[in-house]
Amino acid sequence: MEAIREKLEQVKLEEGCVSIKDLSLKLETAEHAAPVAEKIRQCSNIHSLCLSGNTIGVGAAEAIASVLEEKATLKRALWSDMFTGRLRSEIPKALELLGDAVIKSGARLEELDLSDNAFGPDGVRAATRLLTSSAGASLTTLKFHNNGLGIGGGKILAEALRDCCAHAKSNGGQFSLRVFVAGRNRLENEGACALAEAFKQIGSLEEVIMFQNGINPDGISALAEAFSHNKQLRLLDLNDNTFTAAGGCAMAKVLPQLEQLEIINFDDCLVRSEGFLSLAEVLKSGCQKLKELRLSFNEANTSSGETLLRSVIDHSPLTLVSINGNEFGTSGVEKLQQLAEELGYSDKLGSMSDDEGDDDDDEDEEDGAAQADESTTAEDSAEGKLVSDPALVVEGVSLSPKKSPVKECSKPEGEDDLGERIAGLSLADKS
Repeated sequence: MEAIREKLEQVKLEEGCVSIKDLSLKLETAEHAAPVAEKIRQCSNIHSLCLSGNTIGVGAAEAIASVLEEKATLKRALWSDMFTGRLRSEIPKALELLGDAVIKSGARLEELDLSDNAFGPDGVRAATRLLTSSAGASLTTLKFHNNGLGIGGGKILAEALRDCCAHAKSNGGQFSLRVFVAGRNRLENEGACALAEAFKQIGSLEEVIMFQNGINPDGISALAEAFSHNKQLRLLDLNDNTFTAAGGCAMAKVLPQLEQLEIINFDDCLVRSEGFLSLAEVLKSGCQKLKELRLSFNEANTSSGETLLRSVIDHSPLTLVSINGNEFGTSGVEKLQQLAEELGYSDKLGSMSDDEGDDDDDEDEEDGAAQADESTTAEDSAEGKLVSDPALVVEGVSLSPKKSPVKECSKPEGEDDLGERIAGLSLADKS
């Protein structure tokens, strides 16, 4: 207890904010949490409570909840990384206690951050009561990053978001979520498709961050369609999912509708050359407010890279084009760097130090083919070697087919020999 009090003495209360961020407090019981609860009680006009970087048990959560019930001014619940080392059975109960206290207080939350809590589907289920309550109806920022949601958790979260939309609509309003973060959750296609349906109903999203989720082309296509319903999107981060050319083309089709888009991050998405070309075609005239374009590690070739660079030449707000780690090869990298310089934005082209192309690939293939031809020729020559040996005798019976009379067919009048006709064709005729 004394150690907890000593750490909390270092905490300075800012106006409207109580934060014990990264104090590494292990709060097991109500007694352990009493100093924290007192800090919250002393903050008469609290709008932000940050419990991140600590570990909070059920007893401690109950003590904190008892004072939160009186804090109707709370706007930001920053509760990431606060269950380190906790049993999966403890976390839902602690979340429910804190959430219910916020609901009871009559607070109207604007931000809820539950990132970096490994609670899986059970944890998001425990948070749905808060999400779908009057306290969650005013949310503009929602963060479920690195929670181990999986497909099941993604579906639970999607259903909660749809309920938020339905409740707001029934009350004559709109659920106006603007920022949604759910990276590193293994949502896969099913989870992504479920969330896509919720996104269509929300329609107010400005930032979507869903990287590293194992989403494949079908899920990417579903998200692309959903984004077309959120025309105020400014930031789109889907890096480290699997677009392939199909997903890249699906995403390219909706980009012209996203006129406010400022940041695109499709790094490490296997967009490939075809995806580069589809995006380039759209970017020629679309997304004129674009500031950052990230397409690194996508197995694209030099030609598609050139097309992409030319497509964004008129995007004056642009500060970064990152196409590192593709398959340009040394000469391709030099060519693209030179092109960027000619176009006048070499300072905007990101590092190309991790390119995965190899200039020697084609040469190796040609050399290998040549060696194969030489080997075949040598073998053929060996097999067909002439031997002059007067003593060589071939013994056996010679069989000859029986000759039968063949009636000569006359050529139609005026028609030349076929060989003469082919020989007389010009290159233009053949083409």
